[in-house]
Amino acid sequence: MVFFVYIHQSLKDKSFYIGVSQNPVERLEKHNRPHKGYTGRKQPWILVYTESIPTKTEALKRENFIKALFLVILA
Repeated sequence: MVFFVYIHQSLKDKSFYIGVSQNPVERLEKHNRPHKGYTGRKQPWILVYTESIPTKTEALKRENFIKALFLVILA
């Protein structure tokens, strides 16, 4: 089963959301539905990056690596 690391960007404030999903397009649709929480406050979102990873464990490691890079870049 393939997993995807994805990056969504908020058109409202240009912030990013990095996650793992088996279906990043469906996840984008969920983030853009009306709801409370982080992604609900920053709608609308667009998909700016996806990367397919063969296992969930590897995908979670890659997600953490990308998040760490963002922390360094944005610091």
